[in-house]
Amino acid sequence: MTRICPPSLTAFPDGLTASLPIAMGYFPIAFSFGVAATRAGFSAGEAFALSLIIYAGASQFLALALLTSGAPVLISAFTLIAMNLRHVLYGPALMRAAGNEASTRRAWIWAFGLTDEVFGQALGALARGQPFSEPYMFGLGLGAYASWLAGTAAGAIAGGGALDGWPAVNAGLGFMLPALFLALLLSILTRAAVPVIAVAGLATVAGTLAISATSGILLGMVAGAITGVLRR
Repeated sequence: MTRICPPSLTAFPDGLTASLPIAMGYFPIAFSFGVAATRAGFSAGEAFALSLIIYAGASQFLALALLTSGAPVLISAFTLIAMNLRHVLYGPALMRAAGNEASTRRAWIWAFGLTDEVFGQALGALARGQPFSEPYMFGLGLGAYASWLAGTAAGAIAGGGALDGWPAVNAGLGFMLPALFLALLLSILTRAAVPVIAVAGLATVAGTLAISATSGILLGMVAGAITGVLRR
């Protein structure tokens, strides 16, 4: 007699499996961060703690730049918060796509891992007809988080000069994270979303050129959200 496992028991390993593309993209970026952190004077433990606590990809590189330039801690903190305000929208957007029946009892566990790429992967799974599952979200987020921590540890242990002999690799690592998110975005792209993405992209570029990268991200978020609401 064949034993059929309930979906709730198979969802966690399914989430881990789905996280593999993200993990493969995260590890080299995190390795680069570990190298950059030790080059900036942080210890291996301090570099690992930044990834363990902040876990914010590009924002961690910004944190290094701010802290090493002597920026006040409060200014650095508010800058990082402003840069990552978009994450506040990920939970509601995901639950809206999941439907009213989706459980959020354990959201306090898996929501921490809701990065850009994890959000894109989860939204893509829902768009393909997969039912929402909290264990799946936990597996998806845990796989990505573990890869980021492992990459940071490896880079920090390797030391600040690990990439000095590989300038092409060092330059390419900076493009891997946006390339990964772009690939996830294209997998769920619809005709209705094109104007919203176009407006958000133009606002981001304009804000970045006119003010700063952080301002560009915030303006792109606001412009995209307003466009999306107006088109409904």
